[in-house]
Amino acid sequence: LPPATTTVTRQTLNDTREADGELGYGPVTSAVARQAGTITWLPDSGATITRGKSLYRLDNKPVVLLYGDVPAYRDLKIGMKGKDVENLERNLSELGYSGFTVDEEYTYATYVAVREWQEDRGLDETGVVELGRVVFTPGKVRVESLEAEKGQPAQPGQRVLTYTGTSKVITVQLEAKDQSMAKKGAVVEVTLPDGKGVKGKVTEVATIVVPGDGQNAEPETRVEALVSIGTAKSARRLDKASVDVTFTASQRKDVLTVPVAALVALREGGFGLEVIKGGKSGYIAVKTGLFAGGRVEVSGDGLSEGTIVGMPK
Repeated sequence: LPPATTTVTRQTLNDTREADGELGYGPVTSAVARQAGTITWLPDSGATITRGKSLYRLDNKPVVLLYGDVPAYRDLKIGMKGKDVENLERNLSELGYSGFTVDEEYTYATYVAVREWQEDRGLDETGVVELGRVVFTPGKVRVESLEAEKGQPAQPGQRVLTYTGTSKVITVQLEAKDQSMAKKGAVVEVTLPDGKGVKGKVTEVATIVVPGDGQNAEPETRVEALVSIGTAKSARRLDKASVDVTFTASQRKDVLTVPVAALVALREGGFGLEVIKGGKSGYIAVKTGLFAGGRVEVSGDGLSEGTIVGMPK
């Protein structure tokens, strides 16, 4: 008989990979001045700016934050058509202005609503939303840092401040060969600095190019994944922190497994197990599947859950 034994177990086997992640607020975006003027007001670092509020003020006139998935890139006025027009009209509607249809066409009705909005914000009532007056972002933002000072002159193209989203996210960089693990929607396990584990979900995946370390080093292609952890209490007090993220590379549900050490090499080739039955031992051939966490998926004739198999000391 073998020096030790174990039993065949039925379980779900997960092949996991661990990667370093950085907890923060996700990608940082720069707000760039599109007009010349003097910066007369800036928000505080860490401030949250919502729809319709000033991101900063230039010549004492607000540069307004609006929600949208297309960046502002031109003046908006009667006759214009496009997704940016729809973004503007949807925001005006959400801010309480009416009398127009939210679509991709800038009509006279839109012009009237814009003039009313301009009056309320202390702007010249031109009915034209000039380039640089609004900044479209996917949602509310958190001011990351200030790149300019109050009273400083600004020129088109100058960075005024940087901002992020307001939800805690984890940024993870993986090698290109591990891209299959970081699929959008994949569930991961996150270990916070205090040792607590929380569930996370991959929300975005992008391919990036990282410069080489040395002067002549080749750039490296990597995969960057953003992981959302929702409203995890353990992460609320952390602005930035290093965390461990565990991805599931592959999974086999409801399979028979044994410790890898239980496998024996058969003389005729392949792997087998030493089965103990009625005080006697014998060898059976098995087919191996997924290896993970020191265990291996096995299948073969005469093998079932609870079967006793030999193990080395």
